[in-house]
Amino acid sequence: MCGIAGIFHCGTIKPVDPHRVEAMTDALVHRGPDGGGVWTAPGVGLGHRRLSIIDVAGSPQPMHSPDGRAVIVFNGEIYNFRELRRELEDEGARFRTDGDTEVILAAWQRWGVDCLPRLHGMFAFALYDLDRRELFLARDRLGVKPLFTAMLSDGSMAFASELKGLLAHPLLRREVDPLAVEDYLAWGYVPDHRSFLKGVEKLPAGHFRLLRHDNPPAAPRQWWDVSFADRDQGKTADLSAQLLHHMREAVSSRMVSDVPLGAFLSGGVDSSSVVALMAEISRDPVRTCSIGFDVAALDETAYAQQVAERFGTEHRSRMVAPDDFQLVDQLAGMFDEPFADASALPTWRVCQLARETVTVALSGDGADEAFAGYRRQVFHLREEQARSALPQALRGPVFGALGRVWPKADWAPRPLRAKATLLSLAEDGATGYARALSVIPPEGRFALYSTSFARGLGEYRAETPLVEMMRAAPARSGLDRAQYADLKFWLPGDILTKVDRTSMNVSLEAREPLLDHRLIEFAARLPHRERVRGKQGKWLLKHTMERYLPQDILYRPKQGFVTPLAEWFRGPLAATARTIVSAGGLARTGWFNPQALAAIAEDHIAGRRDNSRVLWQLLMLDKSMRGLGV
Repeated sequence: MCGIAGIFHCGTIKPVDPHRVEAMTDALVHRGPDGGGVWTAPGVGLGHRRLSIIDVAGSPQPMHSPDGRAVIVFNGEIYNFRELRRELEDEGARFRTDGDTEVILAAWQRWGVDCLPRLHGMFAFALYDLDRRELFLARDRLGVKPLFTAMLSDGSMAFASELKGLLAHPLLRREVDPLAVEDYLAWGYVPDHRSFLKGVEKLPAGHFRLLRHDNPPAAPRQWWDVSFADRDQGKTADLSAQLLHHMREAVSSRMVSDVPLGAFLSGGVDSSSVVALMAEISRDPVRTCSIGFDVAALDETAYAQQVAERFGTEHRSRMVAPDDFQLVDQLAGMFDEPFADASALPTWRVCQLARETVTVALSGDGADEAFAGYRRQVFHLREEQARSALPQALRGPVFGALGRVWPKADWAPRPLRAKATLLSLAEDGATGYARALSVIPPEGRFALYSTSFARGLGEYRAETPLVEMMRAAPARSGLDRAQYADLKFWLPGDILTKVDRTSMNVSLEAREPLLDHRLIEFAARLPHRERVRGKQGKWLLKHTMERYLPQDILYRPKQGFVTPLAEWFRGPLAATARTIVSAGGLARTGWFNPQALAAIAEDHIAGRRDNSRVLWQLLMLDKSMRGLGV
């Protein structure tokens, strides 16, 4: 795993200052503490920081092809590189190293952009072809590895694995995009179609760009997508056998490493499934680690310990204490852009714990998106059934009116907290799912905004890109569209961003076997009954893993990493909450209504409402703006 950065002149050829590229890569040293390098030629500069995983002694970057006609900087792992290497050797290619980086170079020289579908893994890379005078930027199918780009005032494009790499370039302007503020307050992160700073873009997952010196910058082009348009019709037993085969292949391919390897183990279905298959494959005990909380209702370490004992792993656990909120400045600094998924804190902690003994750790991320494991997806399936039974002409006025007057009773039992459901049922499926996925719904956000800021947004609403994505999805049903949105919108923007930044902060490589693209494509073809049965999401996965895992691991309610934010903001962070809304940087932006912000804090501290997620969003927004100097 590594960090990459570079500069490329579009429409002209100017010298590239290697010291600028070096400064960009120095900002990414946490991603690659084992070495670095810079290469420049007329109009182009590539920089690299290396975390050695495969071919530890060899494979320095930037790497040149044997004929010297192509140069690459690469962040990620290609899990099938040995098979590709044999294929390329049969066609005459010769290799000087034992790693995967040189295989990408040879694949480009043999197949051009058509090399991308042959690469199985996680990656973001920049490859310069000296013959074609062309820069090839590419990102993996699901967006496991990030790549930021920005057009600069001197006509060059800068790129880097993280925004902080671009921030090291003196020509990058630091002006906040107001639409990104709207996006962030809706989702708790800035999705991949936007960046917090104007002029900065993210190469979308499953896309590439080809840039030439004699042309304006070309737009990204999609090279992979997942389709829910087809269905496998096999029997459950046959589909279960296929699923297990895909999972075994995905796990085994990600256990190839020349450095110590382990796994995150939360005690949930997904991480426990990965550990079970690792234990089946490995001769030695699997190294596992987990994080717990000193709030009993949030702690799952007993389940993790149960799985560890079942498979004889070398298990370590650590508790997250209430005073971990003091690390919020460091947490904000990892993401550059505001990022309010509070599970980033325990994720960072478990990465720190893992890094004490391993350099690579496998995770269980991806199964919820692929197999319909989120409660919101199961609810959406039921809501879609209700929508199909009731015409919009009836649903809109009746449920809309009920939803508007229904109280927001955070303190009440779940069946009485129907406001969001009623408002969702009043809308079409895509709009309703966008509401379910959002942290703050549109009416809540606009109640916080100042009049001038709301006017500046015009007709834009953060939900619009997600709704359009769902409506255009290659899908048959509402559940398909919800999962498509989770894989294409939520997963790269939230989950994978969280894991990449927290793991890379401690120079740990995280691998996600349940995001193997063949497994994802298989899951997208499953009939509804194999994804959801009754109230059980992820049904086929759980059924398949019954031979490995006990019932209380498979079928207990989903927990996930939860941080005790509500308690923090009524206790040690109460004064911080008041400061954010009254005297912090946010109060000086003019974006918000001061009275509305104050009410958010006071209602939460008094226990009238649970506004902890909104307060956490505001806190992380304030911290990120300070870190960015805007």
